[in-house]
Amino acid sequence: MERKPLRLRSASCQIAYWQDGELRIANYLARREFSANSATLDVIRFFFAPRTIQDALVEFRSYSQASVARAILQLIDAELLLEYGSAAWEQDEQVKSSWRPWLPEGAFHFMTKDTPYVRPDWPIERRLKLLPATPAPPQFKEVRAADVVPLPSHRMVGDTFFKTLHARRTHRDFARGKISLESVSQLLQTTWGVQGYFRTNAFGKLPYKTSPSGGARHPGEVYLMALRVDGLETGTYHYEANSHRLARLPARASARLARAYCVDQPYCGRAAALFIMTAVFARTMWKYGRARAYRVVLLEAGHLCQTFCLTATRLGLAPFSTAALKDSLIERDLGLDGISESVLYVAGVGLRQ
Repeated sequence: MERKPLRLRSASCQIAYWQDGELRIANYLARREFSANSATLDVIRFFFAPRTIQDALVEFRSYSQASVARAILQLIDAELLLEYGSAAWEQDEQVKSSWRPWLPEGAFHFMTKDTPYVRPDWPIERRLKLLPATPAPPQFKEVRAADVVPLPSHRMVGDTFFKTLHARRTHRDFARGKISLESVSQLLQTTWGVQGYFRTNAFGKLPYKTSPSGGARHPGEVYLMALRVDGLETGTYHYEANSHRLARLPARASARLARAYCVDQPYCGRAAALFIMTAVFARTMWKYGRARAYRVVLLEAGHLCQTFCLTATRLGLAPFSTAALKDSLIERDLGLDGISESVLYVAGVGLRQ
């Protein structure tokens, strides 16, 4: 049976920019970059519709066939040209479709996934060499020549809220024992659980939680990696916020994996549980069609994490949070496509030493 000629199509998930006088093109989904020239842009434009290499040789016959073929192979290698109908093409189409309202600005989300991190076992001298040679910027701002008004000091005697707020710290060391299932339940319900509903004329019944959400869209989801939780089998679970229950997932759970998820930060593997925060972008995107709303999704992850840390502190536990993550590894293990739902943040907790 005669094989059909390979058809190629330009990736939708690409941007072009100048860097140090050099034209560069990046596939922001694959996080691949390519140095280019104006002729390369012509080739990419030609493949906006699915075409074969032979079609390109005819179209660009003013150039040598070898140079055209070489350029096409380089574009394929950089994933700027995709095989029509392939898995990469389908993923590219998914981003084009589901992220359409927030593109091209939404490229930031994909370009910043799976970034390399400083290894925790690097000596301090090696880490310091990565810092700029210039002095660090000031940590505080003061308005010059302005009249200042001294404020009264706040005393938190007997006020449990302010005591909790001031007691919050990021912990890196934990006692070896298990945390209780009741504590995990309180952390989940207080941070991500639905506290109630209110009715609106335009959107019907909407949920409310302890943290604010733009338009009450609540894009945040959370997955629990239970490592040492008394009364709960070691495993990974999805928290169902509307019914306050855990759904067991087939994903593995271990201290080694927890550490791997957080780019080998040792303390993450010593925690009793990880709370993996993701976002379902369509919830927010449906109401807010401008890319600025992506900021709202990130802000809400911060709201949730602070609520988590304060709740853990009030329960006498030792919380932490980290954005140093192996995004694709986590998403693959959780069965997420990394496009419609993607990991943003991880919090964890253990017993205080």
